[in-house]
Amino acid sequence: MNKVGFFRSIHVKFVLIYVLLILIAMQVISVYFINNLEDDLRRNFTKSVVERVNILEFNIEQKMREYQSNKTPRDERQTTLEESIQSLLNEEFKKDNEIQVLDKEGVVLASHPNKNLVGQISFNSKIRLALEGTEDPDEMFDPTINKRLYVYAKPIKIDNNGQTIGAIYLETSIESIYDQIQDINQILTTGTVIALVITALLGIFLARTITRPMADMRKQALVMARGDFSRKVQVYGDDEIGQLAMTFNDLTRKLQEATAVTESERRKLRSVLTYMTDGVIATDRDGAIILMNDRAEEMLNISRQNALGTPLMELLRLNTQYTWDELYSEYDTMLLDFSSEDMHYVVRANFSVIQKEDGPVNGLIAVLHDVTEQEQIEHERREFVFNVSHELRTPLTTMRSYLEALAEGAWQDENIAPRFLEVTQNETERMIRLVTDLLQLSKMDSKDFRFTFREINLPQYLNDIIDRHEMLEKENIVLKRVLPETPILVQMDTDKMTQVLDNIISNAMKYSPEGGNITLSAGKVGRKVKVSIQDEGVGIPKNNVSKIFDRFFRVDKARSRDIGGTGLGLAIAKEIVLAHGGEIWAESEWGEGTTIHFTLPLQKARGASV
Repeated sequence: MNKVGFFRSIHVKFVLIYVLLILIAMQVISVYFINNLEDDLRRNFTKSVVERVNILEFNIEQKMREYQSNKTPRDERQTTLEESIQSLLNEEFKKDNEIQVLDKEGVVLASHPNKNLVGQISFNSKIRLALEGTEDPDEMFDPTINKRLYVYAKPIKIDNNGQTIGAIYLETSIESIYDQIQDINQILTTGTVIALVITALLGIFLARTITRPMADMRKQALVMARGDFSRKVQVYGDDEIGQLAMTFNDLTRKLQEATAVTESERRKLRSVLTYMTDGVIATDRDGAIILMNDRAEEMLNISRQNALGTPLMELLRLNTQYTWDELYSEYDTMLLDFSSEDMHYVVRANFSVIQKEDGPVNGLIAVLHDVTEQEQIEHERREFVFNVSHELRTPLTTMRSYLEALAEGAWQDENIAPRFLEVTQNETERMIRLVTDLLQLSKMDSKDFRFTFREINLPQYLNDIIDRHEMLEKENIVLKRVLPETPILVQMDTDKMTQVLDNIISNAMKYSPEGGNITLSAGKVGRKVKVSIQDEGVGIPKNNVSKIFDRFFRVDKARSRDIGGTGLGLAIAKEIVLAHGGEIWAESEWGEGTTIHFTLPLQKARGASV
């Protein structure tokens, strides 16, 4: 995880927020205090000026009353009035105040401190308004002296009708108010800076008490992310942060326990998936493969690395037949045929949707089971039932026909009756042979067939078999012997092996042309002895050579039925040879004859039952 930047640190943010709150509070207080203080100072200043002007007005009014009641000549009285007013101005006002007293014509009677204006007529607009009886106090800035001034013009009224007889005009500096405000601002600024410094120090201290355990918990979270749950967060107190640290330690303990349980379950699941006989494939919600066990790799002949991320539809070869939505909603199971020209391979796929309760679909699980053998067994079972039914139906139908004919009166015919009875008897024997062979195969399949093994000299035994067939031979077929003169001792059940040789030699005679040769040879091959029976018959097509040991299989079914075969002889021979620990197979070329080979072990066969 990247290191947190200085200005992004919660420590710095906490201090900055704390300082900004104090600064904003100080600024609000300062603005409110300065505004109210400025209003009070200005109000007190104007009140003081108005009071002084009112006092001056009263004094001037008294002087003017004396001036009007005095009997002295006008010029002398005028001089006395101006001097009296000037004396009042000099006593009441300082040099920084400019004040003028004017009569009703606007002539300056007295002026302070500029006495040169006495006797001049003033055209000041505010003075004119005052002479008309209107007061107009105002604040203005004088650029010549670079100061703010308070200007006040007040009319002087003396008679009972309130007639204006003059005016007082005052200009005084108001800078003292702003100087005071500036001094107070400076004091407040200094106090704010000091408060901010103290606040910042306190903020740093307080932030450390909060961020230190938080930083410790952050380190703990990073350690937990790496799977280490041994570290604990230090508890600094019993407050909310301390309780959070204790809760974090409790969470760590529970996560450790949950992780251990999850890891245990994961190992169990891995073991189950690894050793399952079925293939398991899991996908995400889009159908891409996210999990595959070893068995699925073997069944589909693809590595897990190449399969992960591949669409399931493509891997199972379903993308041309179904859509992903159809597979989700409509199919729980289906058979997948992966057969090729060389191999039959069928897989049953069971599909299960991964979905939370009342939630969206998160994926699909496909369980693959190899049902090739089951399908093959089922196919063989159906074919077996069909063949048995067919083999039994033919003689039964024949017997029924002949018996019906006999029942209808053919038994009275001396020429027809014996022939019909002979056919019926032959068909009955054929069915008996078929049922006998089926019972023998059934016993061998159920492992309930016993063998009696004894040591036999194989060449002598084969000579005896050939001699017997030569004595029973009815057709012009020659049996040739290619047998070793030295003894070859094998362990076998002579009765069962005689049945094998009889079946093979009988088939060779049935399918050999008249005057043909059948060659029986034997010899050692490693630790086994190999026996071969070769005929000169029509042979077997190449694609049928591997099927002649299947039950009820016939190369030429019509001819085999005519010569009385059940189609089970070679199947029984195969089971007997395998029970002896040997192998049996055929070699043939169409039109050139067939050779049946089987081997027997030289040592004693293990086991005495099949």
